[in-house]
Amino acid sequence: MKTFLCAAAIVLAAPIMAQAETLTLYTSQPNADAQLTVDAFKAAHPGIDVEWVRDGTTKLMARLYAEIESGNPQPDVLLIADTVTLEGMAQEGLLQAYHSNEATAYDKALYSADGYYHSTKLITTGIVYNTAAKKVPTSWADLAADDMNGLVAMPSPLYSGAALIHLAALTSNDDLGWNYYGQLAANEARAEGGNGGTFKAVASGEKPYGVVVDFLAIRNKADGSPIDFVFPKEGVTYVTEPVAILDSAKNIDAAQKFVDFVLSQKGQELVLDMGYIPARNGMDVPAGFPSRDEIKLMAFDPKKALKNASDNKEKFAKIFGVK
Repeated sequence: MKTFLCAAAIVLAAPIMAQAETLTLYTSQPNADAQLTVDAFKAAHPGIDVEWVRDGTTKLMARLYAEIESGNPQPDVLLIADTVTLEGMAQEGLLQAYHSNEATAYDKALYSADGYYHSTKLITTGIVYNTAAKKVPTSWADLAADDMNGLVAMPSPLYSGAALIHLAALTSNDDLGWNYYGQLAANEARAEGGNGGTFKAVASGEKPYGVVVDFLAIRNKADGSPIDFVFPKEGVTYVTEPVAILDSAKNIDAAQKFVDFVLSQKGQELVLDMGYIPARNGMDVPAGFPSRDEIKLMAFDPKKALKNASDNKEKFAKIFGVK
């Protein structure tokens, strides 16, 4: 009788096991961060398996749009670099609105009012300088001063998504605007490649000053690199690695659980452990960063940035004489 009951239990359990949820995630997080995120989510939701694909945002979007074109988009959820990309997808009707209860712990500027995407961290862009430099800059305007000719390096908005967002924010600022980029170009500021190349130029002393994302400078400073980092007085620009659910998601319940998790206190503590500024209010910051209330965020409108992206690239290329 016991043997029969055990066999029956196994038979009854088999369909339940076969119906385990599977979430498909596309992310531009670094591999180590992506693995930590997936492992933490699975620990919080052991009944959900996660299949994930990691690549740069541009390559991931190319892959996803090819899948959409073929009628077979794979991901349920996206966790990628910037809100501008997701704003574009939202306007195309490719994202599903979800109003997470966790959003009440976030500034309204950090998520879509319609619930299409939610920011998960703050990766700000500020000024890095070599400690051998003659002066310490305190503002964006300092980089365009007359005595900065040939001394500044920065990522190109034709190459870097963060640099394009940086350009959109600064050119929308009344005190800076396009005149600021004109001054940088006149001073022969080097604008090419991404954040990594810019940081190396400053750390090596090739260029005394540069424009880079915060963690790149702060982590390397802690490791002994001869640089320091400034949060300019006008404020910093930022990308936020937002999370979003695809309109074509096959596992909506698991996708919503994933959004709730990365926005939750526990999910944001994971962001902090990774060495980034959590987007959630009331959180600590990593070692080496100023307190959250000391970091001024510049005004930024993803919809406006999306609308002006092509024009901004074209204008930048013309000012700097590049293609």
